[in-house]
Amino acid sequence: MPTPAGTYDELQAEIGRRFPGLSRQLQAIARFALERPHDVALDTVAAAAAKIEVQPSAMVRFAQALGYDGYSDMQRVFRERLVERSGSYKERIARMRRGKAAESRPKAVLRDFVADSIANLSNLEEHVDAERLSAAVKLLAKAGRIHLLAQRRAFPVACYLSYALAQLDLPVTLMDGVGGMVREQARGFRDDDVLVAVSFRNYSPDVIELAADCKRRGVPVIVITDSAVSPLNRSATIAFDLGDHSERPFRSLVEPLCLAQALVVSVGHEITRGKH
Repeated sequence: MPTPAGTYDELQAEIGRRFPGLSRQLQAIARFALERPHDVALDTVAAAAAKIEVQPSAMVRFAQALGYDGYSDMQRVFRERLVERSGSYKERIARMRRGKAAESRPKAVLRDFVADSIANLSNLEEHVDAERLSAAVKLLAKAGRIHLLAQRRAFPVACYLSYALAQLDLPVTLMDGVGGMVREQARGFRDDDVLVAVSFRNYSPDVIELAADCKRRGVPVIVITDSAVSPLNRSATIAFDLGDHSERPFRSLVEPLCLAQALVVSVGHEITRGKH
């Protein structure tokens, strides 16, 4: 039996590591646990199971698969996380919005997006690990060439990084895949290059496959994605998991763009320090 994680961050990482080997039912529970940790912390095992449409015994099996004696032992980790973050903007905004009827007028839509963006940025600040951020900055600053790969709704993040990193006079390639040539663009990767791969659910197959190919070839991969169970994480040298907002009709790009800006500015500072 594996040693149970003592903190939420450790538990999140363990779920991500074990996710591919779980049954489909336990994978559904894993997604629920990562996407709705507040519910896991506060619901009874029966109530949480009902939301996932599984039996309570499956919740217990999930906890035991992670090394806990039972569901309540795993739930304690989620409750400790909730206590630590009980004053976050995200939860305050959620409480404020629960009592309001849905509106479709443009001003109301704008208000909702602003509220969600504030909550998401608060979440970003809480969840981005300082050591990972520093390690990613050092990788980018010393890379022989930085390759940027994203498709569909994540593509603007790669476009911004391409523009901004080029302003620092860094060698950058935006893998835009014009003419279906994205795989050909990947053939010239060298060991001292770095790939930055960005994808959110539903994940782009090309991004997943090319990131996996880079890992096999020993090329470092910096991943920006939405969940510890994202298939991109299996190829990551460094991964930033920004949270899965799949219950919303549109995914905000505020979080990944903010992270991208922080990376660019920090890389600029790193390069400047290296010249002195």
